[in-house]
Amino acid sequence: RGRAPGVLGGPEEAAPPGGPGAQPTGRCRRGGVPGAEGRPRAAAGRPVDEEVSSDSEPESPSLGRRRREAAEEEVEETPQEKKLRLAKLYLEQLRQHGESCPAPGAGAPAGRLRLEQKGRLQRLVAKDVQPPDPASIRMLRGHQLPVTCLVISPDDRFIFSASKDGSLIKWEVESGKRLCVVPGGKKGTEERHMGHASHVLCMAISSDGKYLATGDRNKLIMIWDAATCKRLHIFTGHRDAVSGLSFRKGTHQLYSASHDRCVKVWNVAENAYVETLFGHQDVITGLDSLSRECCVTAGGRDGTVRLWKIPEESQLVFYGHQGSIDCIQLINEEHMVSGADDGSLALWGLTKKKPLALARQAHGMQDAQGLQQPYWISAVAALRNSDLLATGSHSASVKLWKCGEGFRKLEPLWDIPLVGFVNSLKFSAAGDFLVAGLGQEHRLGRWWRVKEAKNGICIIPLKRRPLAPEALEPGH
Repeated sequence: RGRAPGVLGGPEEAAPPGGPGAQPTGRCRRGGVPGAEGRPRAAAGRPVDEEVSSDSEPESPSLGRRRREAAEEEVEETPQEKKLRLAKLYLEQLRQHGESCPAPGAGAPAGRLRLEQKGRLQRLVAKDVQPPDPASIRMLRGHQLPVTCLVISPDDRFIFSASKDGSLIKWEVESGKRLCVVPGGKKGTEERHMGHASHVLCMAISSDGKYLATGDRNKLIMIWDAATCKRLHIFTGHRDAVSGLSFRKGTHQLYSASHDRCVKVWNVAENAYVETLFGHQDVITGLDSLSRECCVTAGGRDGTVRLWKIPEESQLVFYGHQGSIDCIQLINEEHMVSGADDGSLALWGLTKKKPLALARQAHGMQDAQGLQQPYWISAVAALRNSDLLATGSHSASVKLWKCGEGFRKLEPLWDIPLVGFVNSLKFSAAGDFLVAGLGQEHRLGRWWRVKEAKNGICIIPLKRRPLAPEALEPGH
């Protein structure tokens, strides 16, 4: 559908962009599901460390047969049958994770699950958040260069962080101790060295806490055992820096985004590449996903946010920011938030192509080389299924925001003083603390340097006024 002026409606399905050298939109399956690239398996007692490429590779006869059988099944399966199969698979996964799956009508939990799937479960917590006491903020040091990304384990006990120095650190939240350090190496030493040999730009952890994925400037994705910090696999195939990673909730399916302008899909448990998605016209700077088989991406200077519908082989395109869109996160299955270097913060509904709410100059203005310009938004975070957001810049503070009723308003709450570039933000699952990854430089470049900043992570406790027994309301 074209973008006719004045026509209301949802985000447009992307049409193939014209012009010479433009990437085709939609998706292109490249090759099959490869195994290891001919490298011998490690001897007993050593970690299995296989490399998987998304480039086409020769298939074994048995693998080819399995793929043909799978393709035949796919052809015979109707959309209704596929939905039923996926629903059964999801319920089975919930049972395996020990979550209760009552029958419809069996009370509140079933209703909550349905609301969460529809993106309409909204915990109204923002109004009860108190300004944090600066003395209660803990700074953990260990990285030599700016922290670029971090994740919190699903049980809120551990934090994983990575840096421009290539190092990876696992921290214990309660004690602040470093449980595991994987140092960065020199370029070209990935074969001999267990860690990254260039800037790590992104990371993700699976919802069962089993796998950690990290992506670097050197086009590599490394998969780690989150418990032991042992490297398990290396995924290759991106043509430029890997800038976004996310595991689909409840699965070991991994989405990766890159400065090569494409999104790739991987199956981490099977150590396999699945497919490649094309569409963005500039570097992809961020990516996120939840339970549905789709992901959202921020397209840098192409000015678009995109929702990739993977089973339907389509994408939705959203417009709203004026500058480079540098960070993005889903709030729930129907809403997301993004930040750009024009200083704007946008709140989106996945059925509207324009933002539901837009805060311009969200972190104020700075005087750079005699020119007034907005502070860039370098990180956004959302407490899942709630109305609480956080944003970071290098404006000497992290800001907390409340999403107004129906996600149609952004209301500033508190400023938390933090010096340096806030390159990553994450809320704990319970919402009782916020973690910020800090550095003297922006994660994607060296435009400025904040000399007085310290490279490390900050744990910010979030106190709340006592809540009512169940502060849950469906969104509007």
